[in-house]
Amino acid sequence: MSTFTPVKNDTFLRALRREPTEYTPVWLMRQAGRYLPEYRATRARAGNFMGLCTNPELACEVTLQPLARYPLDAAILFSDILTVPDAMGLGLYFEEGEGPKFKSPIKDEADVAKLAVPDVGTSLKYVTDAVSTIRGALGGRVPLIGFSGSPWTLACYMVEGGSSSDFRKVKAMMYKRPDLMHQILSVTTEAVIQYLKAQIEAGAQAVMVFDSWGGALADGAFQQFSLAYLKRIVQALPLEANRGSFKEHIPSIVFTKGGGLWLEDLASTGASALGVDWTVNLGQARARVGERCALQGNLDPNVLFANPPQIEAEVAKALESFGVPQNGVGHVFNLGHGISQFTDPEAVTVMVNAVHNYSKRQRAQ
Repeated sequence: MSTFTPVKNDTFLRALRREPTEYTPVWLMRQAGRYLPEYRATRARAGNFMGLCTNPELACEVTLQPLARYPLDAAILFSDILTVPDAMGLGLYFEEGEGPKFKSPIKDEADVAKLAVPDVGTSLKYVTDAVSTIRGALGGRVPLIGFSGSPWTLACYMVEGGSSSDFRKVKAMMYKRPDLMHQILSVTTEAVIQYLKAQIEAGAQAVMVFDSWGGALADGAFQQFSLAYLKRIVQALPLEANRGSFKEHIPSIVFTKGGGLWLEDLASTGASALGVDWTVNLGQARARVGERCALQGNLDPNVLFANPPQIEAEVAKALESFGVPQNGVGHVFNLGHGISQFTDPEAVTVMVNAVHNYSKRQRAQ
């Protein structure tokens, strides 16, 4: 059992609790990734991507790399959303240049009948070991975020057998055999709940659900096949964790890429915060969700290919759009999706400093 240390910089957690903060906290989706030369070196040592994910010490090493470069306000566990279906026996592997694939995708009723919630304590122990290793190595410097894919997003990969441009197979099953789709989603939801609970127990201080493909659904289908299961997850998660000598409040973040249409629906999940992509106007999003939850986002990742003054201007624009957070309203700055592997690491320095400096000035006015 890890010895847990209370967090020193809790700005991110306070923003999620919608409490006042001295500045707007910032972290990046995929902040430990291929844009960093040190990450590429560690990944080469690991042999491949899954070698990196399944080695708790190396996963810890890459999780901490961006924190050594940038004054970020949170660390996020280095892992992959597809560890859950892999633990369910679908056989995850990565084709160079083609992304994730499954050896045994779900094709028919017989495949669905075989699906079962994995024993998280054994098949996903390498993830919880990574969480406790990272939590120990952080020593309370910043909070650690655990995460999972959403049931709908995981089902997309499980039925398609990998990435998809049109979601033809998964949507065909959804419309032809909604009973089978709900069965996949129910089993996957229970697996996600157990997985996130195990991460919290191991030391995660906030958890995030990535509904990366929720935006591929039609209105109506989204509520039935994604939102209902997101709600089930959020409501099953513990609100606090006992760390021995102290307790920690555990906020939850839900991010549906392309989900701007459904912000009010997503706020009804009970999540502490909603992640929003760059198609959403932050000021309008704030007006729509009010004091129901905090917001996280939402700079277009491609802004980081601009020159420093332009990056600073876009950061200012996003912060101005949200306005100054206050009691009951919180904002965590982030990109509207994962950082591109082609990003110059120096552009991230510009962005992080701009967020901290501009948001401090905002509050001083």
